[in-house]
Amino acid sequence: MTPVQRRRMIWVLLLLLASALATTLVAFALQRNIAYLYTPAEVLRGEVDPQSRFRLGGMVVKGSFQRATGSLEAHFVVTDGDATLPVSTSRILPDMFREGTAVVASGRLQDGRFIADEVLAKHDENYVPKEVADKMGQAHRKHDVPVAPAGAP
Repeated sequence: MTPVQRRRMIWVLLLLLASALATTLVAFALQRNIAYLYTPAEVLRGEVDPQSRFRLGGMVVKGSFQRATGSLEAHFVVTDGDATLPVSTSRILPDMFREGTAVVASGRLQDGRFIADEVLAKHDENYVPKEVADKMGQAHRKHDVPVAPAGAP
């Protein structure tokens, strides 16, 4: 092998090593920021690491919304039809947030209560985000309970 070929080989190996290192660092950074979607039943069955950040999807139970007077602190209950989970947030709720509508909340579990950093809601009461509908449908199929399609009245 000539000195020129040897130098090229070293550069190629260094380039491959640098690419592998960069890919590994990006993968670790992305893995830390991933928030998986779970339903209340999955959370209560223990399928979620209690210290991890995740998204909770389901429907806001009618009559469960409470807001402290003069505060942004809000409490409500989310259900998937099989289980319910209380949710608290001190953030501004979206204008479209209503009882009986689908929500996706991002946050962590703390003392049996979901503490939401962000709450997303959709304006149409018949709309359920696809991933929430799929999860809720899976839960109902496991228990042989019929579930209406997302767009059904």
